[in-house]
Amino acid sequence: MVGPLEGVKVVELGVWVAGPAAGGILADWGADVIKIEPPTGDPARMFGRMLGIEDGMSPPFEMDNRGKRSVVLDLTTDDGRASAFELLSGADVFLTNVRPAALKRTGLDFETVAARNPSLVYGLITGYGERGPDADRAAYDVAAFWARAGLAHLLTRPGETPPFQRGGMGDHSAGMTLAAAVCAALVARTRTGAGQLVSTSLYRQGAYTVSFDLNTFLMTGHSIAIGQRETMGNPCMNNYTAGDGRRFWIVGLEGDRHWPALCRAIGRPEWLTDPRFDTGRLRAVNAVELIGELDEIFAAKPLEDWAKVFAGEPDFFWSPINSIEDVIADDQFHAAGGVVYVPDGDAGAPMVATPADFHGTPWEPRSAAPKLGEHTDEILAELKARGA
Repeated sequence: MVGPLEGVKVVELGVWVAGPAAGGILADWGADVIKIEPPTGDPARMFGRMLGIEDGMSPPFEMDNRGKRSVVLDLTTDDGRASAFELLSGADVFLTNVRPAALKRTGLDFETVAARNPSLVYGLITGYGERGPDADRAAYDVAAFWARAGLAHLLTRPGETPPFQRGGMGDHSAGMTLAAAVCAALVARTRTGAGQLVSTSLYRQGAYTVSFDLNTFLMTGHSIAIGQRETMGNPCMNNYTAGDGRRFWIVGLEGDRHWPALCRAIGRPEWLTDPRFDTGRLRAVNAVELIGELDEIFAAKPLEDWAKVFAGEPDFFWSPINSIEDVIADDQFHAAGGVVYVPDGDAGAPMVATPADFHGTPWEPRSAAPKLGEHTDEILAELKARGA
């Protein structure tokens, strides 16, 4: 089961997470992805040490680089650049998240590469875009996606400090966006025969992630208030704590539909005609009082008991607030295909699946992430045979 991109040849010059994530998705989907690394390797190989893992394993690197082949090329040398150009001459796709100025210095900018291979799809991830005063500014997703695009601010409760982003959140989103753009460009190439530059940026990805807020402000000049649990205007869209300390979220977005289901679930049918709560506007006005009463009610039972009650109300929408351990233990996570087993020696290593399935051309992971330069001799031999 090699996936829908069988036969597509990809060359990746990616570092850390965003570029390799795009390449990792395409590799999962069946593409032959050749990862160019400098003699020192992709710095993401160090993630394991940074996380305090002692056995040399780097789980984040394994996630984004499984199924690829690694070739070591020193792009500061003529021989290294010549090998890179030769690889690109036979490729369908080039992926990179190296800064544009550095790409231009090595002759791997879009204009130079496209002149050599006009049918190549060139996929680029930048920090802040290709134009403007910060076009060549260095960025990780914590800077461009999380901080500058507004996510950190919108997730900061008034009077508190901004929360920290989890690793790779913006990088993985941008990687998926670029993978989709590359596939669209490959479709266009079947019509036109021509390749093209497709790009995204961590900044744009962050802005799209909070586009509810940004688009509301663009179109109306109004900001959407930052929610506080104790005063949520819709107390049916809020998180609560069960008697065993486990937290959960109720998702009563539609008042006419979801408020009656909540009243029935908690044994308060009289609230349907209570003058404090019988309309959405009144529930907002009396939110502090209503949330306080809900807190007392939910604290009376453990979450397992509440889950059984909630299951009896089809129009009551909710979810537990899971820890990482909870997710791994969740049968539904596994049933939904959340874990794949990557061949690794005589066994399979469990890893998180990339989030798309193809039911006509299914994929499965083919190999673990390559050792640094593991396929250098093999790939250079292929180039030599192709030129013979």
